[in-house]
Amino acid sequence: MTNTVTERARTRPATVIGAGTLGRRIALMLATRGGQVRLFDRDAGATQAGLDYARAALPGLVKTLEGGIAGQIDSVATLEAAIDDAWLIVEALPERLDLKISLFGTLSQKAASDAIFATNSSSYPSSTMVAEVTDRTRVLNTHFMMPPEQRAVELMSCGTTRPGLMEDLAAYFSTLGLSPYIAQKESIGFIENRIWAAIKREALCVAAEGVASPEVIDRIYCETQGTPMGPFRAMDRVGLDIVLQIEEHYARAYPHLPEAPRKLLKTMIAENRLGLKTGRGFYDYSEKGRAS
Repeated sequence: MTNTVTERARTRPATVIGAGTLGRRIALMLATRGGQVRLFDRDAGATQAGLDYARAALPGLVKTLEGGIAGQIDSVATLEAAIDDAWLIVEALPERLDLKISLFGTLSQKAASDAIFATNSSSYPSSTMVAEVTDRTRVLNTHFMMPPEQRAVELMSCGTTRPGLMEDLAAYFSTLGLSPYIAQKESIGFIENRIWAAIKREALCVAAEGVASPEVIDRIYCETQGTPMGPFRAMDRVGLDIVLQIEEHYARAYPHLPEAPRKLLKTMIAENRLGLKTGRGFYDYSEKGRAS
């Protein structure tokens, strides 16, 4: 059977909306088979930074992929220009449901009638974003991890996604060097993130209770699990404000979850300790911290 997704990808652009840490990395991966990718963010500075990152990383990345071909990554000035004739539109905005609902409503009105609407949200199912979408058969979650270092991507239906669409898109993602996994039913947090959320939540509880410091927890975790990075280093990398947003969303869905992790995160955020992006989180990334 011909994969219509692959056919459209050859002749039409893909668009990523949101040029932050993940948006720019998604654009990078979508450009590894010679196609055209548009990157858009209302913050012109973020757009340029994302474009610079993706363009610089692309030549080296395609060399690692069998059949890899460097595509064209462009920025555009308006949302309308970004989505014009796009076959795939990936939303990579902050984890705010109001922003996502509004954007999907705009896409429903202005994007091509056959465009696929995908959200990279790690905690909100796409079914919560479709209130203003007329044709919901083309909506789904595509949760990218942290490419190109982590190439897993989880696909999940909004509940009315067109039969075969996730399978076709998964097959296409495989040609980009990604590893797709399809969730068999809707789940807040998908597959990997539900497991990871439990790990980081319990790590925060252990630290909040004073059982061990973040550094000690990271060391023992890395040694016993054979991983290069512990949960606190990983949270610093994501940004503690984002970690809190996700944790609060889980808490609304599952009221029994402990409050201690959210209290600890709120205390740190109040001190502007957001992780790497502010130079200090659970660890000190300033010049002074690196020297000590």
